[in-house]
Amino acid sequence: MKPSLQVRLSQHLALTPQLQQSIRLLQLSTLELHQEIEQMLEQNPFLDAEEDRSPLEYGLERVAAPEDPGRERERERQTERDDSGAEEPAALDGKDFGAAERDDWENGTERDDFDGIRELPPSSAGSGSSSGGDDDYEPVESADNGPSLQDHLRRQLQGMRLPAEDAAAVMVLIESLNEDGYLADTLEDIATQLSGAEDGEAREELLDRLRVALKWLQSMEPTGVGAADLSECLLLQLKLLPASPARSVAIVVCQRHLDLLARRDMRKLMSLTGAQEELLREAQGLIVACEPKPGRPFTRAEANIIIPDVIVQKAGRGWKAVLNPDVMPKLRINDLYAQAIRGQRGNGASGLSARLQEARWFMKNILQRFDTIQRVSQAIIERQKAFFTHGAIAMKPLVLREIADELGLHESTISRVTTAKYMATPFGTYELKYFFGSSLNTEAGGNASSTAVRALIKQLVAAESPAKPLSDSQLADMLAEQGIQVARRTVAKYREALKIAPANLRKTL
Repeated sequence: MKPSLQVRLSQHLALTPQLQQSIRLLQLSTLELHQEIEQMLEQNPFLDAEEDRSPLEYGLERVAAPEDPGRERERERQTERDDSGAEEPAALDGKDFGAAERDDWENGTERDDFDGIRELPPSSAGSGSSSGGDDDYEPVESADNGPSLQDHLRRQLQGMRLPAEDAAAVMVLIESLNEDGYLADTLEDIATQLSGAEDGEAREELLDRLRVALKWLQSMEPTGVGAADLSECLLLQLKLLPASPARSVAIVVCQRHLDLLARRDMRKLMSLTGAQEELLREAQGLIVACEPKPGRPFTRAEANIIIPDVIVQKAGRGWKAVLNPDVMPKLRINDLYAQAIRGQRGNGASGLSARLQEARWFMKNILQRFDTIQRVSQAIIERQKAFFTHGAIAMKPLVLREIADELGLHESTISRVTTAKYMATPFGTYELKYFFGSSLNTEAGGNASSTAVRALIKQLVAAESPAKPLSDSQLADMLAEQGIQVARRTVAKYREALKIAPANLRKTL
């Protein structure tokens, strides 16, 4: 085969570093964004945190008040041409988010050119940021700094005045408790870890001491702490109650028949315990009153408090989406450093100019991120107006493609924007993805949102008789009576998504 030359035309998408950064920032949750900003502040000397200015200013007043942006923008562009020879946006400007550049940015890249590009992995972390009521609140700050379960038990141990050996053994068990107040390991495993598997005599001596220490531990508050499992935890609490026939039945049920109680198998419980229905109900009441997780009151709140990215406010007869100022970072360009390199040539000045340009692109991408979130949120509000008046039961069917078509964005962009971003509404705070749902047919020929159907199922279950809970088939029939055609298996799927137990587990004894 003879070699030959051929000319071929092809098109491909080249993701610039700035565009890659924009895509990555768009899919981050607010907490992750703040972490990214902290990292950038450490790496780039031209980027500063401005705590005293309004969050929307970002150190650039013309973004908030663009009375005469042309002159300032031209000056910044001239500076960039002098420094790097490349004509790139030198600073964030109000015009950077105008219709012309937005169409070029989003329609030319985010929509048509993203077909076939592999979706970046979405963020799974929840959104978090500073609290609106406290300017010093940190995004990762825990909401509860109270004493832990171990601290609470150590204080009690100090007042018991036990011998040093017994106190040390109790301390070992306290450190072996999990967050629910149960022993994470058996006494045998703890003794083996402390004494070693080879020394059998020392192990047995330590095991005896641990058994005594366990009695001391289980005598402390909260009652039930130090139990090995749920059955023992409930028994420790029941034994402290006044003696009664109901308590005796409750103890038998906890010792042998907890599984039957969980299944609400009343007939079998009556047969095995010999108790009548009324007495069995009293025993059930005693068991339900016990705390299955003694350590729960001392569990520290994790830093997973959701702070909304968007707040929905009433605007005349409608609603509008307003960015939460508390989640928006306060950034500015360090003017001192920026001016210092403007007249320099060579000797690393080009590298410093690149870092300055990096800081400006970073700020622009952050503003682009919040601008896109606000636009998508407003489009969702316009499509789901009934929700903000009547709640989830009035939700309409909505898919990503509808919002993408309306805003001229690609579906992948809408997916990134609606993941781990939250909206505060009159009915609570929801992830933006909550407002999207598939449609179900109705007898009237219209469509009902799956979200509205789930809300209706929740209402029907809440109003059911505890003695005769509704089965999935009955729920499907009741929905059909309201003109919504839903199969039984679909009802079961929605019920499980709502974390509602099956009918046999919802039945009250």
